[in-house]
Amino acid sequence: MGRLVGKARYRDILLGAGLLWATLALVLWPEQAIGAMRDGIALCGNVILPSLFPFFVLSSLVVELGMSRYLGKLLEPVMAPLFRVNGSCAAALALGFVGGYPVGARTAIQLYENGQCSRTEAERMLAFCNNSSPAFILGVVGAGVFGSGAAGLLLYLAHLLASLAVGLLFRFYRPGEGPRTSRRVGAQFQTASFPRAFTHSVTGALQSTLNICAFVLFFTVFLRILAYAGVLGAAARLLSALLAPLGMDRTWAERLLTGLVELSSGVSSLTDGTLSGRLSMAAFMLGWAGVSVHCQVLAFLGDSGLSMGTYFTGKLLHGAISAGLASLLFRLFPASSPASFYLAEQTEAIAQLDFQRALTLSAAAAWGVWLAFLALTVWVVQKNSGKGRRTMV
Repeated sequence: MGRLVGKARYRDILLGAGLLWATLALVLWPEQAIGAMRDGIALCGNVILPSLFPFFVLSSLVVELGMSRYLGKLLEPVMAPLFRVNGSCAAALALGFVGGYPVGARTAIQLYENGQCSRTEAERMLAFCNNSSPAFILGVVGAGVFGSGAAGLLLYLAHLLASLAVGLLFRFYRPGEGPRTSRRVGAQFQTASFPRAFTHSVTGALQSTLNICAFVLFFTVFLRILAYAGVLGAAARLLSALLAPLGMDRTWAERLLTGLVELSSGVSSLTDGTLSGRLSMAAFMLGWAGVSVHCQVLAFLGDSGLSMGTYFTGKLLHGAISAGLASLLFRLFPASSPASFYLAEQTEAIAQLDFQRALTLSAAAAWGVWLAFLALTVWVVQKNSGKGRRTMV
C-alpha cells in the first residue's frame, strides 16, 4: 500500500476519491456541517481568539525586542544542564506553559528564525514546549468535563511533569551538539526597534490566530461528518477489536480516535466510565494535543527547515507519560476528597466564560507574564552593568 500511495498517479486517484467523498458528504449532511461550523465559530470566538491572541503578541515582543536574550544570561545555568538548550529558550518554555497550544512551539520557531538558538536546540524545544494552558485544563477539562477542581489540578500536574520529563529525555537528542552560549547568541541577533516590533507582533499574532481558527473549523466539521457517515464508528470497532486484550471497548475506542484528531471534542466525550480511566485518557489526549494542533504547528514551521520528527515523538511520549502519571497521582491523591468540591467552585467559572471575560483574563495574564519578563530583563541588565563598572575599576 505504501508503494501505491508513493506513486503520483495512485496518490492523485486516492486524493480525488477523498475530495469526491467529502463533497458528497457535504451534500448529504448539509445541516450537520453547518451546525458543526457554528459550534467551531463559537469555540473560536469564546476560547481561541481571546486566549491565544494576547500571548502571540507577547511572545513576538519578547523575541524581537531581545528580552529572551537577556533572560538567557540569567537562566542558562538552569536550561543548559537540564535540557541542553541556551537560556533564551526559557521564553518558549514559560510561554508554552502559560499561553497554551501552540504558543510555545511558535516561540521556539521564532527564536530559531531570529538566530537566538540553533536548529538542534529548536527541535529539542519543539518536543516539549507545546503544552496546554492551565485555564483549559483546570476550567474546561477539570471543572467542565469532570466537575472537579481536584481532577483538573491532578491533570495539570501530570501534564507539567510529563512535559519536563520529555525535555530531560530530549537532552540526549543529537548529543554531540551542545547549547549555544549567551555570547554567541548575542553576536548573531539584532534587536528590532519597538515600533517595528510592536506592529509586526500585532499583525503577525492576528494572522496566526486566524490560521488556528481555520484548522479548528475544518476538524470540527470533519469529525462531525465522519460520525454521521459511520466512518468513525467503523474505525472504532476495528480499533476496539485490536485493543480488546487491553480491555478497550468500542465506546472508549471512539473517544480515543476523536481525541487523537481533535482535543476539545475528545476530552468533552469523557463524561462517563471509571474516573481513573477517564483521567488517564484525558491526560493522554492533553499530552498528544491532537492532529488539529499539529497542523497548527506545521503552519508555523513553513520553510524554517526544522524537522517534525522530534515534535511528533515528543508529543507521543508526552501523552504516554502523562497517562501513567495521572494514574499514579490518582492512586496517591483520590479526586473524591472533600477539597475537590472547594476547588471545583473556584475553577468552574473558567469553563463558562464569555468572550469579554475570557479576553480580559487572557490579556491580564499576558501582561503579568510580560511584566515578569521585563522585571527580570531589567535586573539582568543592571547586574551586568554593575559587573562592567567593577571590571573597569
